Amino acid sequence: MTVVAPPAVVSAPVPDAVLARIRPDVRAMHAYHVQPAAGMVKLDAMENPFPLPQPLQQALGARLGALALNRYPGERTQLLQERLLAYAQAPQGAAIVLGNGSDELISLIALACAQPGAKVLAPLPGFVMYGMSAQLQGLEFVGVDLTPDFDLDVPALCAAIAAQRPAITYLAYPNNPTATLWAVDKVQAVIDAAAQVGGIVVMDEAYQPFASRTWLDEMRAHPQRNAHVLLMRTLSKFGLAGVRLGYLIGPQALVAEIDKVRPPYNISVLNCEAALFALEHADVFAQQAQELRTQRGLLLQALHDMPGVEQVWPSEANMVLLRVRDAAQTQAGMKARGVLIKNVSALHPLLANCLRLTVGSAEENSQMLLALKESV
Repeated sequence: MTVVAPPAVVSAPVPDAVLARIRPDVRAMHAYHVQPAAGMVKLDAMENPFPLPQPLQQALGARLGALALNRYPGERTQLLQERLLAYAQAPQGAAIVLGNGSDELISLIALACAQPGAKVLAPLPGFVMYGMSAQLQGLEFVGVDLTPDFDLDVPALCAAIAAQRPAITYLAYPNNPTATLWAVDKVQAVIDAAAQVGGIVVMDEAYQPFASRTWLDEMRAHPQRNAHVLLMRTLSKFGLAGVRLGYLIGPQALVAEIDKVRPPYNISVLNCEAALFALEHADVFAQQAQELRTQRGLLLQALHDMPGVEQVWPSEANMVLLRVRDAAQTQAGMKARGVLIKNVSALHPLLANCLRLTVGSAEENSQMLLALKESV
């Protein structure tokens, strides 16, 4: 029998008048690009390198397979919220809202605050989604440069807050891509400045599993001084990047307003159950985080001693920032040797010739260091 292949379907060109319906600033943007990673040592996205142990994989698979996928998410989502509040040791009376990763939460916060003339402020260099979400929701983004050693410029930040009166101020704690955990008194000064203009502060603790402290300590100790603070975390760095689950903790009245713009059923039953399962085995992920902190120390020492590395900064996250003579050449050389890392040079002038390395397993870090040594 002869099998006849179906004719190839070629899509028609989209008329310019149709494309013109898309906002000009959106048309000028580039979609988020993920590097192909097949066969590579993937150290460009701050992922936890450790998979679930085989017995836990089997147990999780059985649990997910038993879910009623024909039903919308229900009471289990409420249970997850309660478990996350307990896991985080949230302040008494705090509320929580879940997001499809922290990226969705950033968008929801901007959407809830998108009034005419509203502004978003954040230190730079910082997480690119703060500015992108502001743009997409019609808010003006105001960036305030960090110092050359990536510390908070408190006078500049406080002056900008007083002048610009932002609706939202983001502080990443630790910061991405610099891996900096700023001093408590400096952070509190910025939070106090935002309070003076009636602004919301979002403490982004995406990398908290690898940091030496959390802002929740200050929120518990000084609730009134932090009554305008929302604390955001994600399970991505916990070890569940593929699950896509973030959460936002804060005063009930404030969180309730953010929750109003959340799409219904934004957390699938699969996301929810995988997160509940992970929290039941939090000790496994805590051990993985401890191993990554150990590997981070070894990696930092090796980088300090490596010829060709011009500067390396301390880290309180699962990434390390360093400067080389030619970041583009070094990144290309490492990629040719099978190792993916991130060239962050174009993000900000302070990051000239800087590379961001994810802290991986001992074996991955050895491969990365060898590729770096041969590429600088």
